[in-house]
Amino acid sequence: MRATATTQPRSLLLGHGDPARPGTGRRHTGAQGGTAMPGSEDFARLTDPFRAELLAHCYRMLGSVHDAEDQLQETLIRAWRSYGEFEGRASLRTWLYRIATNACLRALENRDRRPLPSGLGGPGEDPAEALPAARTDVPWLQPIPDALFGGAPADPAAIVASRTSMRLALIAALQYLPARQRAVLILRDVLGWRAAEVAELLGTTTAAANSVLQRARAQLQRVAPAENEIHEPDDPDDRALLDQYATAFESADIAALIRLLRDDAVFEMPPQPTWFTGREPIGRFLSSQVLREPGKFRFFRTAANGQPALAVYERDQDGVHRAHGIQVFTITAASIARVVSFNDPDLFVPFGLPQVLQPAR
Repeated sequence: MRATATTQPRSLLLGHGDPARPGTGRRHTGAQGGTAMPGSEDFARLTDPFRAELLAHCYRMLGSVHDAEDQLQETLIRAWRSYGEFEGRASLRTWLYRIATNACLRALENRDRRPLPSGLGGPGEDPAEALPAARTDVPWLQPIPDALFGGAPADPAAIVASRTSMRLALIAALQYLPARQRAVLILRDVLGWRAAEVAELLGTTTAAANSVLQRARAQLQRVAPAENEIHEPDDPDDRALLDQYATAFESADIAALIRLLRDDAVFEMPPQPTWFTGREPIGRFLSSQVLREPGKFRFFRTAANGQPALAVYERDQDGVHRAHGIQVFTITAASIARVVSFNDPDLFVPFGLPQVLQPAR
């Protein structure tokens, strides 16, 4: 369950209202009489340029867009309260990353990793067999919309690097690392921190931080996506392939659908623990349990984790299409290699999507 937001974090997140004096942007002196700290409006102007990348950092650490938003909020509160202690020896960006990393490490204490169904067991054997109950007790991995993190750098190479570090397969792989290994690897290999800086943040030696990094890299190398599997979400060929997929799914055209899949394609759908691999098993599952009539589903293009994605609406008994899930795609060599259908209507909120579709005219 997500932590309940308080009035103070919300005002800081939205950049208005001062917890000390609501509605003002005045500067106040810290309790120790040291460096003056800004009012919340001034603080928001200082931190706004880093908001998207801090959210991305929290998401890489936590694997949940909801948890990442909570820890971004916690980071901003802690930074505002302790701003009088900021001495400027490091940049404001580095200081905020330190606070965010520590907030995420605290949040990860005594928490299980966030898996995908394929990380819990082997694929389903009988596509026609009734599915088990959804595992709502599992803290599943979540996608994050590109709109929340993808608009910062102007350099195209930096944009690609940012998206690559958010890939779903990479975020899933990071979940296998202990929290401190995860933090070290992200700080060193994604953010480019020096070993001494990481060691200082974690309160350890440079040699120990380097040792942690080597172990993390060895683990990640076994599961990270290959460079030749990285596609941009706005690739025109991929967009055309996705359009064909959406049309086939909406029309319940199984033959057309499975032609778009790679022979060893994977289809998984948290919170359902069962998943399938192989074009034919996926086709049999969809035909027997999902696509029994045309018109039941409607799709709209979006993007998540630097990958192409579709928002899925399912027709209810009253004929209204309601939020069903976000499908994230891995596309390689002009075919679909993996579909992860996150069947959680609550995800439509961070994606900025409505819960209910108006009837088509």
